[in-house]
Amino acid sequence: MRKVHNRILSIAGNVITVKASDVAYEELAEVTTSRGKSLAQVIKLEEDIVSLQVFSGSRGISTDDEIRFLGHPMKVAFSENMVGRIFDGSGKPRDNGPALTDNLIEIAGPSVNPAKRIIPKRMIRTNIPMIDVFNSLVVSQKLPIFSVSGEPYNELLARIALQAEVDMIILGGIGLKHDQYMFFKNTLEEGGALNRSIFFVHTASDPIVEGLMIPDLCLAVAEKFALGGKDILVLLTDMTNFSDALKEIAITMEQVPSNRGYPGDLYSQLARRYEKAVDFEGAGSITILAVTTMPGDDVTHPVPDNTGYITEGQFYLRGGRIEPFGSLSRLKQQVNDKTRKDHRAIMDGMIQLYAQYKETEEKRAMGFRMGEWDKKLLKYGIFFESQMMDLSVKISLEDALDKGWKILSECFHPQETNFRTDLINEFWPKNNQ
Repeated sequence: MRKVHNRILSIAGNVITVKASDVAYEELAEVTTSRGKSLAQVIKLEEDIVSLQVFSGSRGISTDDEIRFLGHPMKVAFSENMVGRIFDGSGKPRDNGPALTDNLIEIAGPSVNPAKRIIPKRMIRTNIPMIDVFNSLVVSQKLPIFSVSGEPYNELLARIALQAEVDMIILGGIGLKHDQYMFFKNTLEEGGALNRSIFFVHTASDPIVEGLMIPDLCLAVAEKFALGGKDILVLLTDMTNFSDALKEIAITMEQVPSNRGYPGDLYSQLARRYEKAVDFEGAGSITILAVTTMPGDDVTHPVPDNTGYITEGQFYLRGGRIEPFGSLSRLKQQVNDKTRKDHRAIMDGMIQLYAQYKETEEKRAMGFRMGEWDKKLLKYGIFFESQMMDLSVKISLEDALDKGWKILSECFHPQETNFRTDLINEFWPKNNQ
C-alpha cells in the first residue's frame, strides 16, 4: 500500500507540490478532494520535492487534501474492442461506450531497438496524386504536414484516414475545437472508416496535461497492434498544440525558457514521439503523419524547425493544395522503382514542366508577350493544378500516372517533353502522338 500524503506545499496553476520519497518521474497519483478523486502526474523531481500536474485542474484542491502515489506511469487498456471507439486524453471513453479496464499497457515507453527495424521499402497508397505520384508515403515513415491556421489540414487527414491502404488508423487530436472533433467523428462514421479506426481526442476545453498524453496513447496502442502484425497509420493534429502545452507547463514550473519561450528539451520531446515509427521484422509497422501548424507561416518557428531535423521530409499545405516544390518525401526512392517503370519519369518530368509554368505565370503577370511555348505551359499548368494537385481528386497510382501522360499529350508534342523514347512509345496516348 502506497503512503498517503496529506500536506500540499504549494498550488500554482494546475501544478501542486508535495514532499515525498520513492517517487518516479511521470508516475501517476490520485488526489482526493471534497469533490472526489482526480489523477495527477509527476512532472518534476527535485530531491524529495515532487511537482504534479493535476489532470482536471487545481480548482477545489486545498493544501490538506490527500495524495496517493500509484507506483506506475499512465496506462491504457489494449484490446480489439478499442477499434471503432473514441477516447479522451486519459484513455477514458468519450463515445458513451463501456470503459475498458483489462490488459493495461504503459504508455511513453522507449523507442524500438534499431536491430529490430526493417529498412523502409513498402508504399502506402492514399489515392491522392500529389502524395502517391510525387512524394510517396512509405511504411514506417515519419512525416509532418506543415501548414498554417485556416488551411484544410484536418480535411486532408480525414481523406487519408478514409483512403489509405493500411490495416488500421489511429487518430490523435490535440487541442481540437468541438466542431473539428465532430468533423472527424462524422467523416469517419459516414465514410465507413471508424470501424478500422481508434480515435483519441483532446479538445481545447480539456485539461492541458491530457493533450500531452494523446501522442503517447496513440503510439502505445499502435505499437501493440503492430507487434500483432498490423500496418498502422498514426495521424496526429496538431503537434504545435502539443508543443504549446509543453511550453505552458514549463512556464508554470518556472523553467529557464529557450527559443520563444519553449522548453529546452523541445527537440527531445518531439523526437521521442516521432521515433516510434517503425517497420518490425516479422510483424507489422507504424507510420506517422502529423500536422504542424506554423505561426505566421514561419518555418523557422521552433516547432517546425525542430521537427524538420527529426522527420524524413515534409508536406507543405498551402492554398488548399500540397505544394510540389517545398514538399519532400526522402524515402520515396525506396518505392518508386517498385511501382511502375514510368513512375520516376512522370514524377520528375511533370514537376519540371510545372516549374516552367510558374515562371511563365510570373512573366505574364509582368506584361511580357507570350509565345507558343508559353501558351502550352499555361494550358499545362491549369490542367496540372485541377487534375493532379486538387485534393478532391481520388484516383489510384496507376490511373494518376495514366492521367499524367494524358495531360502531357494534350499540351505538348512528345519530343517537347524530354521523356525517354521507350516510355513515350509505351505510355504516350496513341491518338495524340
